[in-house]
Amino acid sequence: MTNATIPLLLEPEQLAEIIATGNSSLLIVSTCSSDNYQRYHLPGALHIPPKALQLGKPPVPGKLPEPAQLQEMFSAIGLTADKHVIVYDDEGGGWAGRLIWTLDVLGHNNYSYLNGGLHAWLAAGQPTTTDIPAVARSDFQVSIDTIPIAEVEDVLASLDDENSAIWDARSSAEHDGSKVLAKRGGHIPGAINIDWLELMDKERQLRLVDLEALQQRLNALGLSADKKIITHCQSHHRSGLSYLAMKILGYQNIKGYHGSWGEWGNLDHTPIDNPSA
Repeated sequence: MTNATIPLLLEPEQLAEIIATGNSSLLIVSTCSSDNYQRYHLPGALHIPPKALQLGKPPVPGKLPEPAQLQEMFSAIGLTADKHVIVYDDEGGGWAGRLIWTLDVLGHNNYSYLNGGLHAWLAAGQPTTTDIPAVARSDFQVSIDTIPIAEVEDVLASLDDENSAIWDARSSAEHDGSKVLAKRGGHIPGAINIDWLELMDKERQLRLVDLEALQQRLNALGLSADKKIITHCQSHHRSGLSYLAMKILGYQNIKGYHGSWGEWGNLDHTPIDNPSA
C-alpha cells in the first residue's frame, strides 16, 4: 500500500498489513504515557511524551511549543517530508489528535490515526515489543502554518460570525461554570459543549463512536462541516480529539485554540457566559 492510499483512520488489522509490507516511509509515533510505552508499544514505534506537545508554562500550558523545541522533537524522531506518520495513544485519541494538529501546524499532512490506539491493538492480539528502535535523526526545519491555530483574536472575531462555531470539548461542569479551573469559570459565548469523552466508544476499546451518528449530532447542534469551527478545552489536549474527529469527517476549516480556557478564563477582557454565577 502506498502512502497516498493509506487512510486517515486505520483499524489494527489494516495497520498490521501495512507494517508487514516493510514500507520504509512509515513513522509510527506513540503519544502514550511513558510507563505504557516502556511496558509495550507497537513494533518500531517511537515515543513523544504527551506533555512535550505543549509549551507547559502556566497559566496557559497548552500553547504550541517554541519552534526550537518543535525542531528538536521532530528531528529526534527522524521526521522528513516523505514520512507517513502513524499516530496512536492510550487514552482514546486526545494526545494523538494533539499531535495531528501539531503536524498540520508544521505543514506535514501525511498521517494516520490508529482507531482505539494501544487498547484496540492489544485487543486485536497484535504484537508489541519493549525494544526501543534506533532512530536516524533528521534535520527537521520548522515552518509554522498559522491556519490551524486559533488565537484569542480569532475566537473574538468568530463570536459575531454566523458562519463560525465553537466546540467546547470540556466537561459540562466546566462549561456551565460549576467547576472552575481558571480565574473565571463558564464558557465562551455561544460555544457548543460536547465532552471529548462522548467521542469514545468504551465498548470498543475507545475507538471513535459511529461516525455517521456523530456527524448527525454535530449537524443538529450547529457544528456542521460548512462552518468554520474552533475547538478548545482547558489546554487543547482534550480538544485534540474533537479536532481529529472533524479531520476524519472531512471538515475543511478547523482551528485548534491552543490557549483554550487556560488563557480565555484568565484574561480580564474576554466575554464569558457563566450560568453558575
